[in-house]
Amino acid sequence: MSARLQLYVDANFVSPFAMPVFVALHEKGLPFDLCTIDLGRKAQHTPAYAAASLTSKVPTLVHGEFALSESSAITEYIDEVFAGTALYPRDPQQRARARQVQSWLRTDLMPLRRARTSDRLFCKTWAEPLDSEAEEAANKLFAIADRLVPAGAPQLFGEWSVADLELAIMLNRLILSGDPVPQRLVDYAGHQWQRPSVQRWINLKRPAPDPLPVYRHE
Repeated sequence: MSARLQLYVDANFVSPFAMPVFVALHEKGLPFDLCTIDLGRKAQHTPAYAAASLTSKVPTLVHGEFALSESSAITEYIDEVFAGTALYPRDPQQRARARQVQSWLRTDLMPLRRARTSDRLFCKTWAEPLDSEAEEAANKLFAIADRLVPAGAPQLFGEWSVADLELAIMLNRLILSGDPVPQRLVDYAGHQWQRPSVQRWINLKRPAPDPLPVYRHE
């Protein structure tokens, strides 16, 4: 499968779903074209993009004649098709746990995701105090992350996986907004943030409008 890869992401580079796919491609050492979709102008609903994306979302990965949206499906596809750094644990139970973490982070903690939108990961803006629902979601995040992250370990499963990045993204919504977070979870998220492939996404040149448009498809 030697066809050139194309990755479609949001034009402001703040999508918490596009980021793991971008990182996954870099972890595998795969060359790809980075293409942007202006969500503010609803470019994801144009006929051409909708025909490829199926769900009219970012990210979408195009591999030859095959196009795939939904970020966890994309990272699983990348891991199964291409050699290089493993994106998921090889042990079946640990791999299932990594997928569980991904699914949980996509389907839960909605009050927290609304209160600490993903644009806060990449631009400094004033954050209102968390309301009671967001605080409850944050406490749930801390409790589950405390169970997931082994004491003194920099990764969930002994070696890095894409689930580490996704958990760090959720924790960093709070950490980078100045909210109180247990120190060992701060250390864990900070370790993930320093990974070279992650830094490549963080250091992308972003548009300058102030404030950046909020990524609404979270």
